[in-house]
Amino acid sequence: MKGKTYNRRDFAKLRRILFLRASALTALATVFIWMLRALVQGKMANWLVFWIQRIFSLDRAAAILFYREHIRSPNLDYLIGVAILIFTLLLFWIQLNAFQHYFSQIVRGIDQILEGEAPITLPAELQFVEQKLNQTKQTLLLREQEVRQKEQQKNDLIVYLAHDIRTPLTSVVGYLSLLDENAALSDTQKQRYIHIAKEKANRLERLVSEFFELSRYHFQAVPLNKTHINLCYMAVQLSDELYPQLAAARKSIKIEIAEHIDLYGDADKLARAFNNLLKNAITYGAERDTIRISASETPNETIIAFENGGTIPQEELNAIFEKFYRLNPARSSETGGSGLGLAIAKDIITLHGGSIHAASAHGRIIFTVFLPRASVCPEPETA
Repeated sequence: MKGKTYNRRDFAKLRRILFLRASALTALATVFIWMLRALVQGKMANWLVFWIQRIFSLDRAAAILFYREHIRSPNLDYLIGVAILIFTLLLFWIQLNAFQHYFSQIVRGIDQILEGEAPITLPAELQFVEQKLNQTKQTLLLREQEVRQKEQQKNDLIVYLAHDIRTPLTSVVGYLSLLDENAALSDTQKQRYIHIAKEKANRLERLVSEFFELSRYHFQAVPLNKTHINLCYMAVQLSDELYPQLAAARKSIKIEIAEHIDLYGDADKLARAFNNLLKNAITYGAERDTIRISASETPNETIIAFENGGTIPQEELNAIFEKFYRLNPARSSETGGSGLGLAIAKDIITLHGGSIHAASAHGRIIFTVFLPRASVCPEPETA
């Protein structure tokens, strides 16, 4: 969170209160000194002369002369100076106490940041500090909630995957045990059991891959090895690699990309991002669908679209890119993934300085990827 830069207006109320307090004390000190000087020169002077007469057994004229020579002329300015010093120290002490009070209030507010959800309250003159502390408290609470939510999602996912792994594994072991223990099984039964065991083993393989996906989800710490990539060739290669899944789902991929369109990025990571988008289309798209991959260029961007049949509720279009999010909370045990594929794709694209958006309308789903155009990217260094 970027810190706010405060200006003089934020401190105006505090500065005004401190100034008025100092002015009041200074005025009080001035009045006191003025009164002291007036008293010394007026009635107080007569009172001092009276006591000088009594203490030193002098007549009035001698007492007045003593007062003028020993008190008024040489010492009056000294006495007033001492009074000024005392009031200056008093003013400084009072101001220090005021600052100590404000600092203690701020420290108390800082202590309250981690104490529950009650708002922090400070004196009115520290309102700007109160707002900042409450913003900080709210930000920390939100971050803590996000961490807890993500941790809970991860724990839930591990529980789900552990449960789902046990189910196909039990089936594989069970059907293999039937084959091993029953030599009299007919060829048809053997073929049926082998087919079921193979399907469950494939499911188990997919779930194990999900665990690897979780452990590899740390792109921020991995540098990008950028090169120039032919987008059409990459799309063809990905289509070939996904042929078994496409055939099993009775789907196909149609590539509409000009051969001259290039990308500048990490080929392995971009292939992984596009692969996740295609797998998502194969798994969750409409039956017997044709997945279209198209691309176009603007002066600054390369735009790649992945389109397939299906529908995503409008309110969930942004949520599908969140880690561990799955559109169907019920989770199909056969096709449900970890909810990481689209989140990983988004992170890879973001690391390349691009963005990804999802749209759903008229029975079609389109994932649109925006990447910096290769022509505006720096040329790769040559040895």
